[in-house]
Amino acid sequence: MKLLLKGGRVVDPANARDGAFDVLIEDGRIARVGKDLPADGAEVFEIRPGWIVAPGLIDIHVHLREPGQEHKETVLTGTEAAVAGGFAAVACMPNTEPVNDHAGITQFILKKAAEAARARVYPIGAVSIGSKGEQLAELGEQKTAGCVAFTDDGKPVATALLMRRALEYAGMLGVPVIDHCEDPSLKGDGVAHEGYYSSYLGLRGIPGAAESIMVERDVSLAELAGAHVHIAHMSARESLRAVRAGKARGVRVTCEVAPHHFTLTDEALDGAVKYDTNLKMNPPLRSAADRDAMIEGIADGTVDAIATDHAPHHPDEKMLEFDRAPFGIVGLETAVPLVFDRLVHTGRITIGRMIELLSVNPARVINVPGGTLAEGSPADVTVLAPDREMIVSAESLKSRSRNMPFDGWRLRGGVAATIVGGRMVYKNA
Repeated sequence: MKLLLKGGRVVDPANARDGAFDVLIEDGRIARVGKDLPADGAEVFEIRPGWIVAPGLIDIHVHLREPGQEHKETVLTGTEAAVAGGFAAVACMPNTEPVNDHAGITQFILKKAAEAARARVYPIGAVSIGSKGEQLAELGEQKTAGCVAFTDDGKPVATALLMRRALEYAGMLGVPVIDHCEDPSLKGDGVAHEGYYSSYLGLRGIPGAAESIMVERDVSLAELAGAHVHIAHMSARESLRAVRAGKARGVRVTCEVAPHHFTLTDEALDGAVKYDTNLKMNPPLRSAADRDAMIEGIADGTVDAIATDHAPHHPDEKMLEFDRAPFGIVGLETAVPLVFDRLVHTGRITIGRMIELLSVNPARVINVPGGTLAEGSPADVTVLAPDREMIVSAESLKSRSRNMPFDGWRLRGGVAATIVGGRMVYKNA
């Protein structure tokens, strides 16, 4: 199969390329990138003026829910949402039922992903058996089965000793430990950021220190072990300082920020719909100072990746009191518009930096192919429409769940097409 992407602006930071080029795809790989390439029997996809041809986007933090929670999401519906959002690949968290803590679950997820034939799926294995924080899982077995990283996401790694051992073993296997940073004793029964709005609304608070204390711990442990720790869904400005300090010392620490943490603050809880459970996530929406710090970290290069923490829940689960509803929102289909609207079009970051955050760096963090349009690389491509006007509609999402706070938002920027392995898996031209 041959496909020629004709015209458009190619933005490929990994190869220092930014300009008007054609891209020829053949047999699932990038065959050539150049000017005025001949079709030579290839199917031609005309790129409209202003559109951007980029390496396929990669989301390194999603919850696909299968096995065990198919009423919320499946590998099929989750990857359909992914490609509609411009993501050619996703890495899925292990907090399924049963937990992905052994090779059998990993292989099941990979089989479902192959059957879905949408986005690539990279399973992430549990650090501890059952994610209970008691006994280290068989990390080597999980890596052999296809896991690209380890985490107990949804929970912190329970003890410093267990985290040290996980980092040591993962380091020997050449993969990162992805860190859900949260001190359970400080979080307690908290459901919102500890501050003015939690007090005003009578909600139990979660201080930023509950996150940053664990970031400090695990950056220090990564330094001790000489291993790679990746801080998931960072939200607190104190955590950013800890990551900056670790990087300055040469620690192998990377981090990600979710779109809701650079877009919203805890003030939204006091909006037109009070106690809206679609604003309940973990870590919680924090103060304006924290939000601004996340944007600063994204702009100055401290933050390595933008990841959605796509966390689907059934409507019945979210239609509970704020204290009882589950944490999390869906995000695969709104990430690109939010990045364009709130970061690119406001001048905080360039298009090139956007591609680094959503493609180049995610591939490097979890050591998977992608993030490049180099000749011979897998033909995973996202075609972006920076000026496309859209109104977010929860009802039109491909995801099985609808739990998000952006319904009805007007945003500028979207996705025109997603190509995975040379196949056009999504097109909205």
